Amino acid sequence: MSFSKAFICGCSGLVLSAAEQEFIARERPWGLILFSRNIAQPIQVKALVAEFRNILGQPRAPVLVDQEGGRVQRLGPPHWPRHPSAAALAALPGGRELRNGAVRLGARLIGAELRQLGVNVDCMPVLDVSQPEGHSVIGDRAYSRDPEEVAALGSAALEGLLAAGVLPIVKHIPGHGRARADSHRDLPVVGADLASLRAVDFAPFRALRHAPIAMTAHIVYTAIDPERAVTVSAKAIEETIRGDIGFDGLLLSDDLSMHALRGSLADRACAAFAAGIDVGLHCNGDLAEAAQVAAASPRLEGRALARAEAALALVSHEPGEFDLVDARAQLHSMLAMSP
Repeated sequence: MSFSKAFICGCSGLVLSAAEQEFIARERPWGLILFSRNIAQPIQVKALVAEFRNILGQPRAPVLVDQEGGRVQRLGPPHWPRHPSAAALAALPGGRELRNGAVRLGARLIGAELRQLGVNVDCMPVLDVSQPEGHSVIGDRAYSRDPEEVAALGSAALEGLLAAGVLPIVKHIPGHGRARADSHRDLPVVGADLASLRAVDFAPFRALRHAPIAMTAHIVYTAIDPERAVTVSAKAIEETIRGDIGFDGLLLSDDLSMHALRGSLADRACAAFAAGIDVGLHCNGDLAEAAQVAAASPRLEGRALARAEAALALVSHEPGEFDLVDARAQLHSMLAMSP
């Protein structure tokens, strides 16, 4: 069997259980996402990644992780270095060229570390524009309050990851910066008018609409669809993400198990696919929930499959030689300039 279903699952521990192996073989998820609970040391992560791909018989099957730097990085000491947050890189003195260079180098480093493990997708950069009223769930994960600066630094991060042979995912389209609630826990409702959203929140995503993958925001924007969060809103996806912003890459839901969404996992997945999501994401490793998502997920085919294959083609190459030690020293030197 060479087909995949249009969902990504998590797993519960450091190795795949027998039940998880059987689930993956039967349901054939497009990808696997890793969290800290799945990560102990390099040899173990490599083995987990390889086992997932061997079960599917897909040597390029996507394996994702959230490795942004700052508060959100699943790989850390003692086996992997800590990376600076987006805001810390954006605060470096010396002008945009230096900041762009630091972000590009930082992303290249992260990508090289992931590629060594077989991980080929990183859920970054965050293109949300920081807003004073926004919830701290974004906070220093955002580069700036200036949408142009966010777009420039986000573009540098894309370049760095792609140079390392790792796919970036821009998030959280069409923008999470104004949300006053954490969508992991509650459903944020943003009441800004459409002109303000277009000028600020949408702008970085429009500038980077060529990105291979984008992840949706579980947020209600009353100016777009006052009844439904973006992930489950055909109006938001068709008119705003595909239309206004012009994004035509692979559209991935944020985690369907987050409390911003209501109903069973099957209901959430069905609603997301009906709205126009290409691939559903389920992260928490709960196999009963994952089974609901799998049952509601279609085969990955047609336009969605074309988008997925186009994305993976961007990282099918072997990256050129890269001196991790030298690059880390360069980045450390740049960060030392910060007051």
